[in-house]
Amino acid sequence: MYLTREEEGIYNGEQGPTLQKMMEILVALGDIYDAKKLIPVKSAQIAGVSYKTIGDAGLEWIQDLDGKVKIPAVLNPMGMDREAFVEMGIDPHFARKQEEIIRAYEKLGIMPECTCTPYYLNRPRFGDHLAWSESSAVCFANSVLGARTNREGGPSALAAALIGKTPYYGLHITENRYPTVTVKVEEPIHGAEYGALGYLAGKQIGDGIPIFRLKTTPTEDELKHLGAALAASGAVALFHVLHVSPEQYVLPPDKMDREPQRLADEDDWQVPERFFLPRERIEVEVAKIRETARQKASPDIIALGCPHASKEELEEILTLLRGRKVKKEVWVCTSRALGQKNPELIQQLRNNGIKVLYDTCMVVSPAANRFKCMMVNSGKALKYTPAMCGVDAVMGTTEECIEVACRGE
Repeated sequence: MYLTREEEGIYNGEQGPTLQKMMEILVALGDIYDAKKLIPVKSAQIAGVSYKTIGDAGLEWIQDLDGKVKIPAVLNPMGMDREAFVEMGIDPHFARKQEEIIRAYEKLGIMPECTCTPYYLNRPRFGDHLAWSESSAVCFANSVLGARTNREGGPSALAAALIGKTPYYGLHITENRYPTVTVKVEEPIHGAEYGALGYLAGKQIGDGIPIFRLKTTPTEDELKHLGAALAASGAVALFHVLHVSPEQYVLPPDKMDREPQRLADEDDWQVPERFFLPRERIEVEVAKIRETARQKASPDIIALGCPHASKEELEEILTLLRGRKVKKEVWVCTSRALGQKNPELIQQLRNNGIKVLYDTCMVVSPAANRFKCMMVNSGKALKYTPAMCGVDAVMGTTEECIEVACRGE
């Protein structure tokens, strides 16, 4: 991989051991993926924040680093709400260690914003190169915003933040962003059904790049949940939606395994005349989507906000409550920055018995481990909660989740 004179100097230790270590990480990553060079990135989002996931070894590694980030950088959700950890039932030892992790990152100049939706803090522009790590954030940035980022590991995202650059490979390159599989859904779907679609389709797609042909136009929140579930049940980092996504590629034949099939004769889909879709196809039945999004159980907690809830999602929850107080434990997770911008909305939710938690989520917090069954409205949470928390999970629409919470079933 080509290095500039300055980059080579960092690699040789001329700017200290921390930056040397970070450059070694980037060069090793570039060598693995045959990157030709490093490119500047506009921002970084760093995973490996919850003490639950990185433990003492991760904490010690971060504390040993010395330097300041070159670009704006934020963190993934941590294992607790720093102002409500007692209410969450967090052990004091865990809370102390979690604070040490946050302080270690702050020492490096990283903002203590802990969220899986960094695009609510600072929205990247089309074509911006990023170094983001959280799977749903990566998928949203690539697919909904048209920015460019690979799914970075925590160390490589941190290295990119401290150096200001990342290797030029993968989804930073236009030719690697073409769709590889067409996913068709024959009937309209709405709300949490998009998360269920991602949960089902991701298992079949793996690390491919799907393009969806849908009967309805999804909202931004629906796209967020589709991508989050695709990334969780599969390893999807980029998807396209016909007529919706910012990138609509005409695929040349040399990018296909076989001669592409033109679909312009399918009038009901109104496919543009010069638009070609991949021959490999998956069709997801709406009945299976709805079955996944309407699982029946008697949960002892309802947890919403995975990925972190938007203002619109918080408003929807408040509307569905219709002034009622919940009779079950209900968590709604969002970023502290969004909550502070909407204090009246947050207070109204709390007045109805909902615990609005900042900077954490049900997946990375040990507080979730004490429950037996969790009801979620997220395909991502449905996938991760059993494995990471040891808690059974069932999925419902947001409306169904609120009804269960209010009835106390």
